[in-house]
Amino acid sequence: MQTSDFDYDLPKELIAQRPAEPRDSSRLLVFHRETDRIEHRIFNEIAEYLSPNDVLVLNETKVFPARLRARKLPTGGAVEVLLLRRYSPQTWLALVGGKGIQLGQKLQIQNGPIAEVTEDLGGSRRLIHFDVPISGQLDVLGEMPVPPYIHTPLQNPDEYQTVFAEVLGSAAAPTAGLHFTLPLLETIRSKGTHIVKVLLHVGMDTFAPVNAKDPLDHTIHKEWCQVTPEAASIINHIPTTGGRVIAVGTTTVRTLETAARYADNHEQVVAFDGDTDLFILPGYQFRTIDGMLTNFHLPRSTLLMMVSAFTGRERLLEIYQQAIEANYRFYSFGDAMLIL
Repeated sequence: MQTSDFDYDLPKELIAQRPAEPRDSSRLLVFHRETDRIEHRIFNEIAEYLSPNDVLVLNETKVFPARLRARKLPTGGAVEVLLLRRYSPQTWLALVGGKGIQLGQKLQIQNGPIAEVTEDLGGSRRLIHFDVPISGQLDVLGEMPVPPYIHTPLQNPDEYQTVFAEVLGSAAAPTAGLHFTLPLLETIRSKGTHIVKVLLHVGMDTFAPVNAKDPLDHTIHKEWCQVTPEAASIINHIPTTGGRVIAVGTTTVRTLETAARYADNHEQVVAFDGDTDLFILPGYQFRTIDGMLTNFHLPRSTLLMMVSAFTGRERLLEIYQQAIEANYRFYSFGDAMLIL
């Protein structure tokens, strides 16, 4: 298996720059694994594929304004800081973009405090220490951290936020969830489908391409996730009813499969709270999910590799080619794919 096995060509015009309006008017490609059948639908029809005994699992993380503009002191060179994770009120893990960002480099945050690089973690990853706590200032100082392939400014920060986002902590949105509206979720509930929420705080590394020739040589960074006892209980009960576990997004899959690592043979998942370094590649045996809702992902990304593990690599690339020919919209604000 080589990283190049997960490559494909995408016309730039198919990279979605704006979310669908309304959200649930995006397109939905449905792939049935058992019959190898593909359907082309509209997202607001997704309830037709859910049954009363199923459970739909959502990631309720909320994106914070993680992108800060700064200048190097004393030279004034432009720097971009993307906050990934808070270690203390003044210390954060961040991606720092700019030339010559060395240990000890001081940064003047635009209209804000001064930060100092206290540890070089390789690549653009840095540990930085602010001279004052910054969390309370982020709504004023920060910008929503949309991916670099989105060039059209947001009309509203909520466009890059799911309607069920509750717990602040992500540097990127769990984008499969962006398609839902509150009325659509209510329609799904009214069918008797269970809706359960888990939590994984997404880092921008999730979307980073794999540069190593062999995917196994790629270092996947840790993300914090949580499955509550209540969520675990509902998920563990589903098989006894003949229902299915449908994960909304790769972040939800990663959370559930992490919780499955610690389960015994009588459970699918256990309550879990901590870091995950789970890297799902083809050959992985899924323990918890029967279906996955996901967007169309970047070439050579860990997300594409994860979905390939669920569908088969060759089949997924064939489906992607069909989606391209049918002018589906790709990436964060693009269309969705339901795999059953």
